[in-house]
Amino acid sequence: MMEANEDELRRPLGLNLLAGLYLFFFLVSASTFGNAFPFLGLIHEGTPAKILVFADSLICLYLFLGIMKRQMLTWYLLLGYNVFEILNTIVNLTCISRKQLEKVVGAQIHHETLLTNNIAAALAILLLSQFIYRHKHYFSNRENFLF
Repeated sequence: MMEANEDELRRPLGLNLLAGLYLFFFLVSASTFGNAFPFLGLIHEGTPAKILVFADSLICLYLFLGIMKRQMLTWYLLLGYNVFEILNTIVNLTCISRKQLEKVVGAQIHHETLLTNNIAAALAILLLSQFIYRHKHYFSNRENFLF
């Protein structure tokens, strides 16, 4: 009887790795505070960029905590956030010119490298979303609030 309770409390490895990944996303997002931020086809700088980075960091933090608490609402939010990130990447690739990026970055950017890196990131997020979708049963906490 005691072993069944231990198995129930044990967090699956996939969920631990997913939580670590979204903690990493939070840290990466927070570390870009103060830099230019591409969002929906525009490059935002200054206060708007800081607000967008802060909002993105809060979302990633919420997703991390929701994964740790195995919250069912987080499952939906993870899929929605990932779809939005893929769409944002596609919009940014089509609407932001290389010259605009070079102006913000201050260095020459190779179009093929930019395209390859962004498509690879979008595919990785798509594969991550497939894992999340297939493991809905990991998210067993049906409470509406994290705390």
